[in-house]
Amino acid sequence: MKILFYLGHPAHFHLFKNTIQTLGSNGHKVIVMIKKKDILEDLVRRSGMSYINILPEGRGDSRSEIALGMLKRDWRLFRYCLQDRPELMIGTSTEIGHVGSILCIPSINVNEDDAGAVPLFSKLSYPFSTHILSPSACNNGRWESKSIKYEGYHELAYLHPDNFSPSGEIAKKFLPVEEPYFLIRFAKLNAHHDKGITGITDDLALKIIDILKPFGNIYITSERKYDARFEPYRLRIDPLDIHHVMAFASLYIGDSQTMAAEAGVLGVPFVRFNGFVGKLGYLNELENKYKLGYGIKPSEPERLLEVINDLVRMENRTEIFKIRRMNMLKDKINLTSLMVWLIENYPDSIKMIMDNPEIQERFKGRYDGLTINQ
Repeated sequence: MKILFYLGHPAHFHLFKNTIQTLGSNGHKVIVMIKKKDILEDLVRRSGMSYINILPEGRGDSRSEIALGMLKRDWRLFRYCLQDRPELMIGTSTEIGHVGSILCIPSINVNEDDAGAVPLFSKLSYPFSTHILSPSACNNGRWESKSIKYEGYHELAYLHPDNFSPSGEIAKKFLPVEEPYFLIRFAKLNAHHDKGITGITDDLALKIIDILKPFGNIYITSERKYDARFEPYRLRIDPLDIHHVMAFASLYIGDSQTMAAEAGVLGVPFVRFNGFVGKLGYLNELENKYKLGYGIKPSEPERLLEVINDLVRMENRTEIFKIRRMNMLKDKINLTSLMVWLIENYPDSIKMIMDNPEIQERFKGRYDGLTINQ
């Protein structure tokens, strides 16, 4: 089968990398297409994947620049598919649905954000997508009828125990892993769906640092420009190794959705602080059902500081969150295994999974003795 994967964000590289590798090893022709976005191209290049950059010039952040960028990507993907027609397109983007509907190529939109939280994306992509693959906790609004739901999260495509073993040796290349440490993340929050969304301010970050200092080392990663006051805490790291470093952290604090969920599925307590709190089903589930993290709205900065203060003082924190992680993993699937099966058996797999949701049981594992390789 000839399959086209479209990656539009660094998180999509991690989401699809194991599926792409497995499908290629199984003899399928896999085409990887990307656009310029943060460190995405660097991740793909350094992984050894062959790829096509559909928008190497990138785009700006204004409404007109976003619209022009989408039109360019639509046209370039359309032109490519006319010349080298794939049998199936997969990604988290508007383009695959647009081009697929014109050329009668089925598309699977893989997304975990509720439709109400990303309304523009939903309206531009879901009507044209053949299928939507989403966590069971995700609400796809009026497009539920074309949704395939699974018990899991995007992050379990690459951080599930079957796919990832944290290595202390790798983490030690960047920091002293034997000493307690905390990760803080500043996101840009400048995507179209981030309009009006706020996160951790510099002044609030300084208050967080004051709480954490007595308990361990502090490391900061940031998408936005570093304030000079945070330079001593900058984490200089190979982006391909960030999850090894995260796995040994005592606590993650940030205004990024993806990194909060990554910390949660690794059993690292997370505290996220932004305007998306309460709006995303999968993070609500990680926080409220499995108690793996805490979501706090920007209107509650004092509560943020209280939660962090309580967490750093929590007795047996590591063991408590390890048990919570195991409870989550018992319920959830290895998403990579599901995607490989879904694609290799497409289109019959769609009917099978729609008619028999219990088929997902084959992708679950039982993890009662998880260990970390130090």
